[in-house]
Amino acid sequence: MTVKLKPLARQAIVVTGATSGNGLATAREAARRGAAVVLVARNADELDRVRARIEVEGGRAATCAADMGDEASAERIVRVAVKAFGGFDSWINNAVAATYGTLEQVPVADHRRVFDVGYFGFLYGSLAAARHLRARGGGAIVNVGSILGDRAVVQQGPYCATKHAVQALTDVLRMELERDGAGISVTLVKPGAIDTPFPEHARNYMDQPARLPQPLYRPELVADAVLFACAHPRRQLYVGGGGLLSSIVGQVAPRLTDKVMEAFARRAQQSPSDPGDPARLDNLYKARADGTERGSQDVRARRTSLTLEAQKRPGATAALALVGGLLVAAAFRSRGRWPQAS
Repeated sequence: MTVKLKPLARQAIVVTGATSGNGLATAREAARRGAAVVLVARNADELDRVRARIEVEGGRAATCAADMGDEASAERIVRVAVKAFGGFDSWINNAVAATYGTLEQVPVADHRRVFDVGYFGFLYGSLAAARHLRARGGGAIVNVGSILGDRAVVQQGPYCATKHAVQALTDVLRMELERDGAGISVTLVKPGAIDTPFPEHARNYMDQPARLPQPLYRPELVADAVLFACAHPRRQLYVGGGGLLSSIVGQVAPRLTDKVMEAFARRAQQSPSDPGDPARLDNLYKARADGTERGSQDVRARRTSLTLEAQKRPGATAALALVGGLLVAAAFRSRGRWPQAS
């Protein structure tokens, strides 16, 4: 069955994690482009403020206060969408929880919490969305993953593990829905480092405040990728050339990348002089200050991603693949050996 997706302006879209960062940017932009939006997050007061702002700007929105780590939340979100807009056409899994610290430093209970939200929340949402979209005749499921699903980094072990798991979940879900001819597009969006409140919201076991390493990109770029996937079937979309490059290098030269990570990654993720907004710190188990797309730390973030634009245009994607091939070839050459033909 061919996947046919509606234009964005004719869609109703569910966005989880909709009160900050990438989720907030996506929800606001979806409403600006004419879609009806179901806003999902734990912070009920902030959800109401986001909805009010969207409605003042002429958009349509409904809210559902929910913790995606709770299995019952997904079906409740479906009911809210049906009541408000007659259902939904796209479901965006975006809500996450995170920690900073070594695997030993992070208590097992916190490991589980990160997985409850960042993997099981995606699973619950995907299954509920698939059931609804099958009955509706098709639609889109978009999972917001991370470049850390390709290449793990020290100090973020639980989060990296969830993003590897989300990669597998997304691939299996896509295959099963394609096999059944469900007419549902399944896309994995892989951002690099994005200037969101992520390092402030994460529970931090390091001895210094957390930050995201450069290069950083603005959350509007993630919103653009996600909304593109709601209307155009794609397997995956990378946001940020820096993230894509680290993925390629990590796969071509994994041991070298390990050594670089061991030497520099911890310091690159610390911000001794800029801890960020204290009201935002540590939302692992309880919602904290929300309502902004970008983090409060003083950083530079790029407004454009040529990598994303290339993937949105089929002709340019071929050129990007050629560049990737040249990078791989150069990496093998620099190591003094080439893959052996079988």
